[in-house]
Amino acid sequence: MMQKKFNFSAGPAVLPDDVLKQAAAAAVDFNGYGMSILEMSHRSAPIVNMVLETRQLVRHLLNVPDYYKILFLQGGASLQFSMIPMNILKDGETADYTDTGAWSAKAIREARHFGNVQVVCSSKASVHNHIPKDFEQSPDQVYLHITTNNTIFGTQWQEFPDANGFLVGDMSSDIFSRPVDVSKFGIIYAGAQKNMGPAGVTMVIVRKDLIGRSERDLSTMLDFAVHADKDSMYNTPPVFAIYVVNRTLQWLKALGGVDAMHEQNKTKAKLLYEEIERNPLFKSPVAEKDQSLMNVPFVFAESGDEKHFLDYCADRGLVTLKGHRSVGGFRASIYNAMPMEGVESLVEAMQQYK
Repeated sequence: MMQKKFNFSAGPAVLPDDVLKQAAAAAVDFNGYGMSILEMSHRSAPIVNMVLETRQLVRHLLNVPDYYKILFLQGGASLQFSMIPMNILKDGETADYTDTGAWSAKAIREARHFGNVQVVCSSKASVHNHIPKDFEQSPDQVYLHITTNNTIFGTQWQEFPDANGFLVGDMSSDIFSRPVDVSKFGIIYAGAQKNMGPAGVTMVIVRKDLIGRSERDLSTMLDFAVHADKDSMYNTPPVFAIYVVNRTLQWLKALGGVDAMHEQNKTKAKLLYEEIERNPLFKSPVAEKDQSLMNVPFVFAESGDEKHFLDYCADRGLVTLKGHRSVGGFRASIYNAMPMEGVESLVEAMQQYK
């Protein structure tokens, strides 16, 4: 019998077992229609209804007000690094960005094509081991961009700043992991492949009054207004990816929703961080007050054989624990779908490692 593996990958990431089984079944026969979901028209009633239900689940689980549109797009969160400023900023306008890791740096680089970008704080000098707290924002700021959780460096905004304009949040790696006051944000966006589903679909929650704000003559596929008007159906959407998101959100709802999941996530993270603190072999490179509930990097306290530890863990069914290539060490991504059993198994392995 194949050994059960716990996948600690930062993304694409672990999915709930029940969701995988439902997805596998739908790939053969979707809801008894005698056809695979992979071959059904996105214009057919079953698929249109499934996408509508998914949007309703998002609105319910995150308490999204009616004055926001929920879009399912393609191109990953990386495409939103460009789409957001091109749809929002008028020529010469200012957007403030916080530099807290690799993905925020990429967002900054893309936004500079479309407006005046001010980097109002950065943790780069300390290898992004903390979230900057005290910084001045531009008085003429249109929006303030934050990456709410940083997968590589393991930091997370515990409290969101108040923006002079409005907040834009890249929540790719902690969406649905904790309660969020959506009304504090003009735009929230997230790639699916960490806490929602598989790679291939990106969710954008955008305040309706911001759609078309830049007044630019945009290419059709890069225009929020087009996608909002067509309910994400201007072209063929990533149907199967949206279906897996649907099943994942149904799973989350059945567990008690975001509030209940947040409590589970805090319990899992506490167990792992306490072992890192207790165990003389390991240490955390992250400021304690900014430690992520989703991505937990750790390193040897002294020199050690990283490959040996990774192989030791893999033999115990604990896989993809290698830290990002830019920082090394180890990283345990413990997203919503990572069961407590997986974290307990990792802690046990750390305790028994010699």
